[in-house]
Amino acid sequence: MNPIVVGITGASGAVYAARLLEVLQSCGRDVHLSISPSGRDVLEHELKLEIDLDRFDAQELKLRDELQYYHHQDYMAPMASGSFLSAGMVICPCSGTTLSAVASGAANNLIQRAAEVHLKERRKLILVPRETPLSMAHIDNMRRVTEAGAVVLPASPGWYHDVRSPSDLVDFVVARICDQLSVEHSLMQRWGAE
Repeated sequence: MNPIVVGITGASGAVYAARLLEVLQSCGRDVHLSISPSGRDVLEHELKLEIDLDRFDAQELKLRDELQYYHHQDYMAPMASGSFLSAGMVICPCSGTTLSAVASGAANNLIQRAAEVHLKERRKLILVPRETPLSMAHIDNMRRVTEAGAVVLPASPGWYHDVRSPSDLVDFVVARICDQLSVEHSLMQRWGAE
């Protein structure tokens, strides 16, 4: 199976990214990760995780070492090229700034460049914004990336699956991301299933 590319940017909702990485690893998927400086700051603020972007250690995110990490300014990373085959890319959470850069094709870091690559190669690109309320610029950028082939998957958990704790709400969003990537999981009960 080709690897899954994950970018973490500076929107609130770091818990979704952390859980997504955990689930992908538990499903045996090869993950290639990049974290923006703002993404690092949100991980620290929301999850109390101190991440060193220059000397990354997967254990800082409570992950196994098999994870492939690339610095956000490393344009020589495999994910910066269309010749690198992936099973898709997720930017989770996706900041409004990153959404804007992807919509306009103006890459300022490896995450944005990898997103451009996924669009131009017609590979699955999933953007997980958590912003609310949305400005007209956000809505227009979501429309533009959708027209370019991306999937906009807002971090909007459903409540119909017997929610008992906040982690059930997180798993709902992560399950929807995994569905888009064709990653099998048992994170939630599906509608109509018994």
